[in-house]
Amino acid sequence: MTAYDAIVLAGGAAERLGGADKPGLRVGGRALLDRVLAACADAGTTVVVGGRRPTSRPVLWTREVPPGGGPLAALGAGIRHVSAETVLVLSADLPFLDGATVRSLLDAVRTGACEGAVCTDPDGRDQPLVAAYRVEPLRRELALLATEHGSLAGLPLRLLTAELALERVEAGPLASFDCDTWEDVAAARARIRDHGTVLDEWITTVKSELGIELDVDTGVLLDLARDAAHGVARPAAPLTTFLVGYAAAKASSGASPEDAAAAVADAARKAAALALRWEEETEAGGGTGTP
Repeated sequence: MTAYDAIVLAGGAAERLGGADKPGLRVGGRALLDRVLAACADAGTTVVVGGRRPTSRPVLWTREVPPGGGPLAALGAGIRHVSAETVLVLSADLPFLDGATVRSLLDAVRTGACEGAVCTDPDGRDQPLVAAYRVEPLRRELALLATEHGSLAGLPLRLLTAELALERVEAGPLASFDCDTWEDVAAARARIRDHGTVLDEWITTVKSELGIELDVDTGVLLDLARDAAHGVARPAAPLTTFLVGYAAAKASSGASPEDAAAAVADAARKAAALALRWEEETEAGGGTGTP
């Protein structure tokens, strides 16, 4: 992965949301801005252009001039604070943006002869606020536009993107889904609770909330919870998984994320085997012939 900085635009007026604080709206229990910040967590410097607010990780704050001056003015403010050769540019209302899309955009810029890579939505439209750009061409074109028009305030993004050599990156169908209206917010909140994805979304949210960077085999833990609930008693499921987590934390203190994940899996296997032995004794009625 090439080193990069990130600029997140979070200062719009949200007129179609009645002036609501769009970056602070929650989808799946997390603010939209925090969801975007999680997708670019490995950026060297992350600049958020907008009003200051609590965030899930440290960022550098700045404001466009004038406030509410539009995306080009916001980019002009943010670009002053980056030092990497490549910058990721994102809007703050992307609930489903993921690390894979970010990597695809950065890789396209790193390996190609382009000046930027933009995500295309399912209808083939460019999304210049889900994009990665080479910093020097971006600075150049922003400076030229400011000179030509006297200011970047109120200028449309297409004036910038029309001057850059861009590569298009097709991402997942939801990567560029943004929340411009209350209907969009409702759709995002409903989709995040879909049966097929709700567990992954919940676990990702919990890990973010707790500051945990750990890939765990959820199937192992779910099997453990099932065995404990069935073989012992229903309340045993959450209590057992808690104890497994505690044991794994003790066993892996100071270890790498990979070793920590292995510790969780090992503790889960031991607890699952115990639950199955408990069930066998229960089914045998506790007789003397039970092994």
